[in-house]
Amino acid sequence: MNSVTTNQTDVWTLGVIAGLALITLLTRCFFFLSSKPWQLPHWAQRGLQYAPIAALSAVVLPEVVMTQGQLISTWMDARVFAAAAGAVYFFARKGHGQAVLGTIVTGMAVYLPLHIGLGW
Repeated sequence: MNSVTTNQTDVWTLGVIAGLALITLLTRCFFFLSSKPWQLPHWAQRGLQYAPIAALSAVVLPEVVMTQGQLISTWMDARVFAAAAGAVYFFARKGHGQAVLGTIVTGMAVYLPLHIGLGW
C-alpha cells in the first residue's frame, strides 16, 4: 500500500511564521518608530566597520585550511596561495577604499590559474 503524504500546514506552523514575521518587522522598523534622531555610539560604529571582513573571513578561513574536515597536508594547494595574496592586497590597500572587493578579486586571480591550470 502506498502512503500518500499531503502538504498541510497546521495552525502552529502558521503562528510561528506570523510571529517571526512580526518580530522581524519590529526589529527592522524600530528605528523608524522613534521621533528623535538616534545615533550609534562611536565604539559601535567603529565595530561595524569590521563586520564585512569578519564575515568574509569566517566563511573563507575554514575552506582555506581544511578539506573535508581535515587540515590541508600539502603546500601545493591553490587556496593557501590565494589567501596569502588576498591578505597582502588587503593590508596594502587598507583604508584606501574597496579593499574587500580587491581582496576577493586578487585571491581569485591567484586561485584560478593554480587550480585550473596546474590542477592544485
